[in-house]
Amino acid sequence: MQQKHFLSLKDLPAADVIAIVRRAIELKQNPDTVTSQARKTLGMIFEKASTRTRVAFEVAMTQMDGSSLFLTTDASQLGRGEPIADSARVISSMVDCVAIRTFAHSTLEEFARNSSVPVINALSDDFHPCQLLADIQTFLEHHGEIKGAKVAWIGDGNNMCQSYINASAVFDFHLNMACPENFEPDSQLLSAHEDRVTLGRDPVAAVKDADLVVTDVWASMGQEQEQAQREQAFAGFRVDSELVSHADERALFMHCLPAHRGEEVSAEVLDAEDAVVWDEAENRMHSQKALLEYLLTP
Repeated sequence: MQQKHFLSLKDLPAADVIAIVRRAIELKQNPDTVTSQARKTLGMIFEKASTRTRVAFEVAMTQMDGSSLFLTTDASQLGRGEPIADSARVISSMVDCVAIRTFAHSTLEEFARNSSVPVINALSDDFHPCQLLADIQTFLEHHGEIKGAKVAWIGDGNNMCQSYINASAVFDFHLNMACPENFEPDSQLLSAHEDRVTLGRDPVAAVKDADLVVTDVWASMGQEQEQAQREQAFAGFRVDSELVSHADERALFMHCLPAHRGEEVSAEVLDAEDAVVWDEAENRMHSQKALLEYLLTP
């Protein structure tokens, strides 16, 4: 049987991805119903720094009676030039699942091709599917069904934006994106989803009547040297109260965090009393637990 991997939202059947999100809601309400993963180990290989992703995976495995093993590339042979395929064969022979947080998406693909256990994308430069599980869970909890909803993405056409493009097909909503020139998402990805995504330059037009408004930092990990250039390019793309006022009155705002108040989002939006970003962050653990249960349970 072909091994299941979760490198993007499109790697699993849409019905299964939806079921994982609904299972996450169940596990949040009734954590004792989780399927035990006793004597199973999650290996985590991180090239990029992490807070929410690492904590969520480690706590999830602990609550499932399993264990986790954390490796950085600097502390393993991967950082000394061992071929990815060789590392994949060795590591997957000792653990039951591998979560990788890396730069090049091709690293994940190469590892998965040579892994005998499921591989999870814990973030790559192309996609961040685990965050989308938590985002959709949060929307369902606070707003109801997302099918047919209007979602607005404001800012960089980065891995989060591209994951929202995939999510538009999996969860059946329309995505309006406002990105500065030269910061658009992948053109092939856009073409493959042209029936349900719209790309423009005007944040106000993108958020008009939206049910969900989402943004991310202007300079992601590895792009810090571009900070000044990006601040200039993204002027006018800040999510603030004035911009959100054009969305539906019940609209939610989400951000994968960490956030830079005063840059991509104003403090008044991020710290509003009804902000759901903190539930969104907590839901990383519940949704990743549901994902691990799906991948590890026969």
